Amino acid sequence: MMLKRSPWPLILQVVPELSTGGAERTAIEIAEAVTLGGGKALVISEGGRLEDELAAVGGELIRMSAATKNPALVLANAMRIARVIRERGVSLVHARSRAPAWSAWIASRRLKRTFVTTYHGIYNQKGRVKAFYNGVMARGDAVICNSEYTARVVRERHPKATNRVGVIYRGLDVERFDPALVSTERVRALREAWGVPSGKRIVLMPARLTRWKGQRVLVEAAALLSARAGDLVFVLVGDDQGRTPYREELAALVEARGLADRVIIAGHCDDMPAAFKASWLTVVASVEAEAFGRVSIESQAMGCPVIASNIGALPETIAPEPGILASAGAGAFTEAVPPAGQRPWLFEPGNPQALCDSLAAALALEPAALDAFRQHAMDRARTSFSKRALQHQTLAVYDRLIGTQLAANFANAVSR
Repeated sequence: MMLKRSPWPLILQVVPELSTGGAERTAIEIAEAVTLGGGKALVISEGGRLEDELAAVGGELIRMSAATKNPALVLANAMRIARVIRERGVSLVHARSRAPAWSAWIASRRLKRTFVTTYHGIYNQKGRVKAFYNGVMARGDAVICNSEYTARVVRERHPKATNRVGVIYRGLDVERFDPALVSTERVRALREAWGVPSGKRIVLMPARLTRWKGQRVLVEAAALLSARAGDLVFVLVGDDQGRTPYREELAALVEARGLADRVIIAGHCDDMPAAFKASWLTVVASVEAEAFGRVSIESQAMGCPVIASNIGALPETIAPEPGILASAGAGAFTEAVPPAGQRPWLFEPGNPQALCDSLAAALALEPAALDAFRQHAMDRARTSFSKRALQHQTLAVYDRLIGTQLAANFANAVSR
């Protein structure tokens, strides 16, 4: 039986759900890019709160139990995906998670369709069974990683995939994270909601309340810094996602360190652009490796410098890389790596004293030097990590594999 071929490039993405998360958000962004590039975008998923956004950018949802890990259902899904490929004339299949990737890989190989994967995170890999299960993500004709750190891990674990591995950074929505579009009223409303006194500078830590995100490290650093930074207020924003004992543990630590008037555990925040604009500095204190570092990029795009753990992909997101911007006097700057204790933007993970020293070094910077770095970081975040860059680079991968012109068409469409 002859397989149907679409008269336009038809790209099928497979993702477990369409709720919140990097894989889901990126699937929608690529569906938009495919549509703007003159192709058709299908997404197989269980659906979720982002369904309307997918439809708004021209994508079509095909509902399927894509999150299942049941081997029998994975095989059944492979048959369903094969039917979609055959009946719709799919040109390329792009999987963004392990369980649906197995179904997508089986279907793609059966019908000789191009298969692409994206690593949105670093998977736990203990034992041969888990390594085999994870290995489907390295079977793509192209294996996209969201950072150089992720790519290094993938190459180490799957050396046979080395020549197929490439890096495309996660995209930033520069229209949402634009300081010019965040009003003074939005900033004032957040400060009032958090109870931050007038004249105080905010050090922001945006992260869900879970131990590996390092909230305890920041609280301990705030205690060490206390006498040197009387005008700083530390605001922890993020949902505890049911981790009530950990939230209570943090509150007790704040009280024990005498920081009740200096550290605010604010809970979920719906307006992160305003949160970054309201802040003097953002801290990302993860004690385990991050595969990317979305918070770091969003904060810098809003003109808010970031101090981050020197672990995983976080150093890649800090401007500039690999050095940091060091003051050369009189407002001039140079790429350099200052001596230990004078590097305000990266610190040893899990070390409160190192974070305290970084905060102190940032406090010691001249206002003009900090403003220049703030502008530099904002420019780099908006150019190197933009959603448009992610879209164009991904379409270029598709073009290379299936001989289309999606990237060029997309570039023309967004430049009008």
